[in-house]
Amino acid sequence: MDLHVSLDGSTDLSGQIYRQIRSAILDNRLRPGEPLPSTRDAAARLSVSRNTVATAYDHLIAEGFLTSRSGVGTFVSERVRGQDPEPAGAAVPLPTRAIWDTIRTPPVLSDHDYEFDFRAGMPDAREFPYATWRALVSDQLRDSAVGPGAYGDPAGHLGLRVAIARHIAVSRSVHTTPEQVIITSGTQQALDVVARVVIEPGDVVAVEDPGYLSACLVFASLGARVVGIPVDDEGLQVDRLPDNAKLVFVSPSHQLPLGVRMSLPRRQALLAWADRVGSVVIEDDYDSEFRFTGRPIEPLHTLDSSGRVVYIGTFSKTMLPTLRLGFCVAPVGLVSPMRKAKYALDWHTAIPMQAALAEFIDRGLFARHLRRMRTIYQTRRELIAMALERDFSPYLQLISSVAGLHLTATMRSGGPGEARAWARRARGVGVGIRALSDFAITPSVTDGLVFGYGMIATDRIDEGLKRLRASLD
Repeated sequence: MDLHVSLDGSTDLSGQIYRQIRSAILDNRLRPGEPLPSTRDAAARLSVSRNTVATAYDHLIAEGFLTSRSGVGTFVSERVRGQDPEPAGAAVPLPTRAIWDTIRTPPVLSDHDYEFDFRAGMPDAREFPYATWRALVSDQLRDSAVGPGAYGDPAGHLGLRVAIARHIAVSRSVHTTPEQVIITSGTQQALDVVARVVIEPGDVVAVEDPGYLSACLVFASLGARVVGIPVDDEGLQVDRLPDNAKLVFVSPSHQLPLGVRMSLPRRQALLAWADRVGSVVIEDDYDSEFRFTGRPIEPLHTLDSSGRVVYIGTFSKTMLPTLRLGFCVAPVGLVSPMRKAKYALDWHTAIPMQAALAEFIDRGLFARHLRRMRTIYQTRRELIAMALERDFSPYLQLISSVAGLHLTATMRSGGPGEARAWARRARGVGVGIRALSDFAITPSVTDGLVFGYGMIATDRIDEGLKRLRASLD
């Protein structure tokens, strides 16, 4: 390990080396068993004599901080246990924008290991084809090692953009060119890229209410004024949109969290409104690959004749959230500025992962994975729907839904916050679930529970729902 030692002046050099290595061990920057540079290497790096370093090492060995093995090297003693240092300057207040004081600390979803996990928005990582994916990534890393190794196109790996354009044309009738596809690090960055291009601080952005609160965070962090628009059984209430909204964010194929589809009249009305006021519409098609009943609806992008819709998708729901791979389909007029915005954010998403995903799609492995997961999720969805109708009907009203990774049910009675209290009690018996009110942008009298079936194993559903039902009493 390279060890940083700062020497000041030309006196007591051995003492300075001794004190800094000792401090590094006590602060846990050097951990038990870690090797130190040889006296020859350390002396060359520090431009001092070898005896100067040897004197410091001998002192540390004598005090028990280091051990030396002849012919092997010098190591931090296994018997020494340091303590993690306090953050430097932790108590010093620094000026920040006020928006960050109003936002709760982001949750770390992996920190909660529920015995029965009905949280929405996450796929089943246990069913992912890891061996196949590892082989694809290894091939790409090996190719990268012998390739140019240069930074890539901010818009993304060309092979992946071609594969995505072909995939969404076949599966969703979204017709586009690879030049209009921009690869992002998931949905969050896709929203960030679009918003950076379209809105100025103080502009109004309209979002579905209830809806995707993380999108609201992105828009608010860029200085937008976020306005929630109510959703009913036909989707976003277009007649409630303010004419000064520069950007509208919707999930028309499977609304998050209600699960309803935006009706054709509403989709047409939204596009007509956007044309009239000059607004841009972001269409989030986050999990429509998992459709179980009914006919697929035409995306807004397909109906759009004016080039106002930015279609975004993610592989976090269909594959793994940890891959952080998503994409935008930009209208022709936004391709250049969105490419520049992506460059400004992080230059480009990791190329080997993009290239591996391109192969995964081109070989038909992605389509095969989707078919397999669709069968698994449909079984889970049907089990939950039947149990809700059978055991929860006095308390919950299931909302009709034809796609996605969750079902939502509203409370038949009880005041605001009742479902949240129920979810809190359920967590006490190992059941992870979210209340509908957790997705509300403005306070609402409507409450309910959102049942995800991506994380819960099929054979755990019955017992999990029994515990949830019992926690109501």
